[in-house]
Amino acid sequence: MPGLDYKFLERPRRRFLCPLCSKPMREPVQVSTCGHRFCDTCLQEFLSEGVFKCPEDQLPLDYAKIFPDVELEQQILALPIRCIHSEEGCRWSAQNKQLQAHLSACAYNVVSCPNRCSVKLLRRDLLDHLQHDCSKRKLRCDHCSLEFTGEAHERHQDACPEESVYCENKCGARMVRRLLAQHTLSECSKRKLPCKYCNKEFLYDTIQHHQNQCPRFPVQCPNKCGTPGIAREDLMTHVKESCGTAMVFCPFKEAGCKYRCIKPAVPHHLEDATHSHLSLLCGLVNRQRLELRDLRRRVEELSGSQDGVLLWKIPDYCRRLQEARTRTTGSAELFSPAFYSHRHGYRLQVSAFLNGNGSGEGSYLSIYIRVLPGEYDGLLEWPFPYRVTFSLLDQSDPALSKPQHIVESFSPDPNWKNFQRPQPGAMGSIRAGSLDESMLGFGYPKFISHEQMRKRNYIRDNAIFIQASIDVVQRIIN
Repeated sequence: MPGLDYKFLERPRRRFLCPLCSKPMREPVQVSTCGHRFCDTCLQEFLSEGVFKCPEDQLPLDYAKIFPDVELEQQILALPIRCIHSEEGCRWSAQNKQLQAHLSACAYNVVSCPNRCSVKLLRRDLLDHLQHDCSKRKLRCDHCSLEFTGEAHERHQDACPEESVYCENKCGARMVRRLLAQHTLSECSKRKLPCKYCNKEFLYDTIQHHQNQCPRFPVQCPNKCGTPGIAREDLMTHVKESCGTAMVFCPFKEAGCKYRCIKPAVPHHLEDATHSHLSLLCGLVNRQRLELRDLRRRVEELSGSQDGVLLWKIPDYCRRLQEARTRTTGSAELFSPAFYSHRHGYRLQVSAFLNGNGSGEGSYLSIYIRVLPGEYDGLLEWPFPYRVTFSLLDQSDPALSKPQHIVESFSPDPNWKNFQRPQPGAMGSIRAGSLDESMLGFGYPKFISHEQMRKRNYIRDNAIFIQASIDVVQRIIN
């Protein structure tokens, strides 16, 4: 070990310094042949290299001529120094020889824990360590009064059987830990139990409520048929399909049969009431037929125009014209969708004879308009008063030539019976094939000749377009 590396209060004299390490000598020795002095350790290291000469004057050395310099050592030990922990805060200073005694009590000296916990720390922190941090300190449990080392005490705190704890299920109960397992198993109101009917888990304090609703809970048949253990969720199926004492309606209930009987008696009732059931079904079919007719009419009205303009496309014109020419019985009249003159106005319909009608038959297109029974007829002025315009639209490309529509207009005469208020059901004879003039409505039997239709694009893509517009005049009320 080289010389003393202490903080001396005064700079040591040169004769106290080792020539080899340049520090105040530790355990100085003197070479008697030349009088030079060195640290014992420094000289030993120098000689261990195989050079047996004095480091100062290079004269030969003899181990027998080297001896401890006790007097010089006492002088060095008497030099005043500061504590080696002065930079940490220790203010001690005294003779060098008193340092070891001071270090045995210095608050800033590093010491090992006496409990052999392997921790090294400043002496001034030792007491706090022994009381709070040492893993091998002795501690007494506040609950069972047993002593444990620090680590064992921490483990024991989470498992002490005498510690008072709350139930982990948060039922609110408090007890010593050794009773907790029994409480959780058989006493806790929040413990989980399986329902013995559906096997789902529920809290103990809610399982009774669950069993009042459990789908697998066994219940009795309300008809007291004697079937045991019917699951609650299967009860309705049992009553409807399996129960022999359940009262059921006749299968023809929707048709109007109000008979009720137990399920086994249903076949007998069906056999006895065959004639009445057939009558009920006929009545149901008639009612449904009327409902369908009304629905068709309403759909027709909703899909039709309500602004007084009808644009009617007649597709497959050539086939329809040929059929009209070859028809020998019935009417060849085609009917447009119904439309309204205006919102909440007159309900109208256009019809066409592709091969003509009356004076135009065989070579003309005939067009008529009639008034149909409507929803709002009771609120309207009669006879029908508005001007009507028919148009056969020219389908020529406007970029190539100006379209030349065929247009005819008329204003109804108040005396014409065609425009009086129609009676409900009066139009049925039209579709049945009647050609009475009062049922045809009013129009033009010679609207346009077949020959003229072929001169321009009135027929295009095997279809024609007929437009009917109603000129609704807004009346000013004074």
